[in-house]
Parts: sequence; structure tokens; C-alpha cells
Amino acid sequence: MTARYKWSVVAMLWWIAFFNYADRQAIFSVFPLLERELRLSTVQLGLLGSSFAWVYGIFSPIAGTIVDRVRRKSAILGGLHLWSAICMATAASRGFGALLFFRAAEGLGESFYFPAGVSMVSAYHGGSTRSRALGLHQTSVYIGTIGGASVAGWIAQHYGWRAPFVIFGAAGVVLGLVLSRLLVEPPRATATARVPVATFLRTLKPAAILLMLAFLCANFVAVVLLSWMPKFLYDEFHLSLAASGLTATIFTQLASMAGSPIGGWLADVLHRRTPAGRAIVQAIGVFGGTSFVVLTGLTRSIPVLIAALAAWGFFKGLYDANIFAAIFDAVPEEARGTAAGLMNMTGWIGGGAAPLIVGIVATRTGLGAAIAMTAGLYVVAGVLLVAASFQFAAKKHE
Repeated sequence: MTARYKWSVVAMLWWIAFFNYADRQAIFSVFPLLERELRLSTVQLGLLGSSFAWVYGIFSPIAGTIVDRVRRKSAILGGLHLWSAICMATAASRGFGALLFFRAAEGLGESFYFPAGVSMVSAYHGGSTRSRALGLHQTSVYIGTIGGASVAGWIAQHYGWRAPFVIFGAAGVVLGLVLSRLLVEPPRATATARVPVATFLRTLKPAAILLMLAFLCANFVAVVLLSWMPKFLYDEFHLSLAASGLTATIFTQLASMAGSPIGGWLADVLHRRTPAGRAIVQAIGVFGGTSFVVLTGLTRSIPVLIAALAAWGFFKGLYDANIFAAIFDAVPEEARGTAAGLMNMTGWIGGGAAPLIVGIVATRTGLGAAIAMTAGLYVVAGVLLVAASFQFAAKKHE
């Protein structure tokens, strides 16, 4: 393969990750319609968000171990077709039970992508470009979130809440058919070496554990803002469905798009000087974003809210660019899929409780205050990342 192709892989996987996030984000923009048309409560809406996250988290380590044993191309494209079909089927829901089932099932389909996708990117990119490649790949998450929220809101506003699921799902199926001819499976550096899951867990280093716990805390905050901010804007600022979906995501995600490549570049530079470089950049990201998470929940000024969302998004990008690049410094190369799956499990089972917990708290304190309270978990994440950086520096992980 040419040197250019390794960046072509990032571009192709970028589009798959785009739909991975657009499909999961779409439902949050139609919360007001589901609340009105299906008479769903705040707790039921929270369960729709959490059910996806819990199933996604539970199956992520299983998906990760499978990814380390099969062709990553097959896992990526198979997952894309599966979750796209489920996304289309969501439109057939007639009540809360069916919505909950399809929402959870979509989490199963999507659980295969990130362990396989980041493992494939890392196979094409060595330590000198890995953070930059994964940082660029991460920008798909931000654009997918914007697209899922704003486009779904606009479509639902004009054609009903079912239409976005049909359109997004069909587009994913077409994408999978196109990329099946273009995506090439990379060779594995250690084709015969596989780390059993039990052995992997017994030998998991403290730095990796700290990174996973930090991801749990950081992802909790991210899921809260992504799941509840559209409804918060719709209820508190009286924006339309399309406007609330767009405002809730575009400023945060575009700022994250700026922060993620910077975070990737900075981490690669620092990593050449110290093994703790990537964890240090992540700590800067969560500590820097803490005060802005508080501000998003408490302000009643649209300009201030937009500024806070953008600032939080930039610091989030610094953190996000190194989620997988950092943990790959602490695990064997042949176990990257397993590590990514375990990371997703930790972050999404714990963080996935965010929509439900905030929905419950909001019935007592109001949605804005409940959002602001989650900033405390960013502080905890920062402390864990500082501890991880000391572990990297002490053990000199490569």
C-alpha cells in the first residue's frame, strides 16, 4: 500500500463513523415530538438514551475480542449494515416498548465499529502519526453529531419523527456497499499471537485502568450534553426542533473539530518527550472544560450559552483525540481491539446512565441545574488522568 492510502483509510472510516454518530444522535432531536405524540415522560426519554448506551457498553468488549480474531473490514462493514437496518426499523415503532427495543438493538450493531475502526487506523499508522490520524478520524464524531441532531430535527419538523431514521439508515447501507470495494484489510503485525481475555484483564496495567475510569467520567458529561441539550433549548429558549438540534451541537462539535487535531498534534509532540504526553493533553482537556459545563446549564443568555458550548467543545476535542491513542500505549498491539472494547464498555455502561440519571434529577432541580452538576465528574476525570500520567512516566510505557 502507498503512504497516501493510509490516509485514504482514515477518510473512508471517517464516513462510517459519521453515520455511527448521526444515527445514534437523531433520536435526541425528536424528543419533544416523542413526548407529545407518544406521551413519553422525562424518565422514559432518559431510558431511550441510556438503553442504547448500556447495550453498546455491554457488547463492546465482546465486539473487541471478536475484532482481534476476524478481519476488521468484515466487522466494520457488517456492523454498519446491521445498525443501519435497525435504524430504519425504528421508524416502525408504535409505542415506548418498540422504541426501547430498537434503540437498544442499535447499540449492539454500533458496538463493533470503534474497536475495529481504531484498530484498523492504528494498523496503518505508527506511533509518529497515530494521534493525528485518530484525531482526524475523531472529527467524524463531531460532524456526525451535528448532522444527526440538526438534519434529523429539520426532517422531523417537516415530515414527522419517523422520516430521519429511514433516511439515515438507507444512506448507511449504500455507504457500506460502496466501501466494500475500496477498503483493504491491513496485515496484523502478530498474526498468530492472541491475548486471551482473562490474561489481558490480569495483566492490565494501572495506567490503562485509570484511563478507562477517566473515560467513564468524561463520557458521562458528554452524553448528558448531547442527549439533553436539544430539549433544554427547546423548553427553556423556545427554539424550533431544527434550531434546537443545530444549536445544541454545531458550536460544541465544530469547536471539538478544531480541538481534536490540535490535541492529536500536541500529544504526538509531547509523547516524543515523555510517555505521559497523551494523558497530559487529556487532563488539560477535562480541567479546561469544567467551568464551561457549569455555565451551559446555568446561563439564561443564548450568546453566553453558545460561547460556553464552543469553549467546552474545544477542550473536549483535546481529550477526545487521545482516548484510544493513550490506552494503546498501555496495552499489547495484538490486544488493541479488546482494549478498545473494554474502554467503550467502561465509558458507556457508566456514562450511559447519564440520560436516565439526569432525567430523574431534573424532575427535582430542573434540567439546567442537573446538567451543571455533571461538571464535578470532569474534575474527577482530571485527577484520574494526572494519576495515569505519573504511571506512564514511571513505567515508561511504549
